[in-house]
Amino acid sequence: MIISNIKSKLSYLLFFVSVTAQAELPTTVVEALNKSAIPQQSVAVYVQAVDEASPIINHNGDKSLNPASVMKLVTTNAALDLLTPSYRWKTEVYRDGPLLNGVLNGNLIIKGYGDPSFNAQEFWRLLMSLQQAGVKEIKGDFIIDKNFFATNISNKKNFDDEVWRAYNAEPSAFLVNGRNTSFKFVVLDNLVKIYQEFELPEVQIINNMTTTEGECGAWRSRFSYVVIPKKTGVAVTFNGKFSPSCGERYFELSVLDDEKYAFYIFKKLWRELGGKFSGMLKTQETSGSAIKIIEQLSDPLGYVVRDINKWSNNLMAKQLLLTIAAESNNPPASEAKGSLAVKTWLVSKGLEFDELVIENGSGLSRIERISAAHLGQVLVSAYNSTVMAEFIASLPILSQDGTVMGRLKEGLANGRAHLKTGSLDGVSAIAGYVLDANHHRHVMVMMVNHNNAAASRNAQDALIEWVHQQP
Repeated sequence: MIISNIKSKLSYLLFFVSVTAQAELPTTVVEALNKSAIPQQSVAVYVQAVDEASPIINHNGDKSLNPASVMKLVTTNAALDLLTPSYRWKTEVYRDGPLLNGVLNGNLIIKGYGDPSFNAQEFWRLLMSLQQAGVKEIKGDFIIDKNFFATNISNKKNFDDEVWRAYNAEPSAFLVNGRNTSFKFVVLDNLVKIYQEFELPEVQIINNMTTTEGECGAWRSRFSYVVIPKKTGVAVTFNGKFSPSCGERYFELSVLDDEKYAFYIFKKLWRELGGKFSGMLKTQETSGSAIKIIEQLSDPLGYVVRDINKWSNNLMAKQLLLTIAAESNNPPASEAKGSLAVKTWLVSKGLEFDELVIENGSGLSRIERISAAHLGQVLVSAYNSTVMAEFIASLPILSQDGTVMGRLKEGLANGRAHLKTGSLDGVSAIAGYVLDANHHRHVMVMMVNHNNAAASRNAQDALIEWVHQQP
């Protein structure tokens, strides 16, 4: 009888443990995963209140997974803590010849320090300041000094076969507009028109597009493009169809290398400002005898980091990791130095992750790895740090902006979560902070590594709503 009771109790205990293990994920999440044909063993979920010591969900939390773009959470948190939110990048301008009556009888040298936010408007401001400093005509060449970053950074293999896509652009110590040539598509007078958002005469557009009826839908799949480099510039040919119902659409390519792109923008802006120049483009280190004319500073990191996280800008994240590398381990910066600096920083926080792999810090990688539990711990640590406000403000607001704009628009969690998304073929992830119904904040991480990962959005949304509804 006693043995029978023990067996009965043991069976009940085993049943309870089994049910608990299977019920580790909320029912709504499990149902959504089942509908998407995604097995639970391919999913990792970690949920923890920021003021608690242990998680309320830890499903496969110790699995080493590809995080896609949620890796930017690690990179940007490290940057804010190591560099401080007030950190500003500088861009310096030198001359190596005499300046007399507005004429520089020598070369103009621009030394870059990896500013990820340096765009055409900032370039215009730099050149305006240069003219105000007395330079009107340049008799020599235009020299770019990129030695703040290691020279092999720009020789990496592309992430995929889309060699001209903007996301495949590699970092540069002097990067303008992210090397991004944005093509705008629109139908006017029943004709498809294609414009450069920032027009360069060296980029020739050959437009073979025609209109098509119907919904916009997967508009990108209806055309192809061919890029043909030329001696001075590039020709881009577009073939296919575009629907008037699409309105305005933009397609980003990186069709020029960083040096030529910067050079062509310089010539355009300098000419528009009334300056004279007829020299060539060169890249070399700034000589010790060169004289600094001006220095321009970027916006603070606390502002720049918002563009990185809200819109998941891969190239800016790569630039940021290299900046961490240069400031922590001296230039020239390399990705290996950046990875070491971030791992050393984590250890200083009491966070040592054996599975962590950082290739470039952006998540645009097939080898980057982290576990859901460890990413969750980074988020808890960030919340309890001095850079909490800037870090959370950099994340997309659920339903309202960034990469989660419009998501769960009708849900109760609308505007009550700051979440970073990530996606690659076979990878889908979301991580950040969710306020529950009683205004308690929770860290939430969900990573899916599976062929059907792209179909996991409903399960992610179910998890967000479940966390929000916690008492």
